[in-house]
Amino acid sequence: MQALRTAATGMAAQQLNVEVISNNIANMNTVGFKRQRAEFQDLLYQNLERAGAQTSDSGTVVPTGVQIGAGVKAGSTYRITQQGTMTATGNKYDLAINGRGYFQVLTPTGETAYTRAGNFAISDQGKLVTTDGYEVQPGITVPPDAVDVTVSKTGQVQVTQQGVAAPTTVGQLQLATFVNEGGLEAIGGNLFMESGASGAATQGAPASTGYGELLQGYTEASNVDPVSEITALIIAQRAYEMNSKVVTTADNMLAATAQLKG
Repeated sequence: MQALRTAATGMAAQQLNVEVISNNIANMNTVGFKRQRAEFQDLLYQNLERAGAQTSDSGTVVPTGVQIGAGVKAGSTYRITQQGTMTATGNKYDLAINGRGYFQVLTPTGETAYTRAGNFAISDQGKLVTTDGYEVQPGITVPPDAVDVTVSKTGQVQVTQQGVAAPTTVGQLQLATFVNEGGLEAIGGNLFMESGASGAATQGAPASTGYGELLQGYTEASNVDPVSEITALIIAQRAYEMNSKVVTTADNMLAATAQLKG
């Protein structure tokens, strides 16, 4: 009975949907996290009677035909890159991007990763790094005698040193943008890697055309909306229950058939 297999695909799809929603909810407080949405597609159809088929010598045709669907499959888990809320932290090394763009991070393998999480710190060598110790690119080094650090909206990093009146520029941060941000590959740790779907990274200064500006002392909160996620979770649960009901009904029909006596 085709209904059994069709309902099974529906249950598997809703299980995937719940897994995506649960990951969103789990990362409600993850800095710079972008929520995902599961998207589905219907499977191939079985044509019992094809629409447009001729039914007589006089030229009459079947107006609609008979097609039976085979169920559903996962199409993609699309990442929603909507801006998150700016949260003041009071930490002078925390940076938030208001607008488009990603911070660039040098991974231990020598590759460049990208992130929206700007909860940075200073290493023992005075370098600006992520919470995992990965160096932010282009490299920024804060002198040991610096008493204050200022990051402008355009990404210029200046330090005030003891005994020196004028601030000193120690670097210029750059942001990266992509044609298709949803095509970036998430590798965990708030990091993304460039992929064939995302396109090549384009670098530019913050606050320039096409790039967001930086806010010092802020981080970008997750863009997960708890109310929307809980609502989606309830809908997914009900859809799963309905598909399981179809399985039960189809099984009862098969049982009734098996009990027929000749």
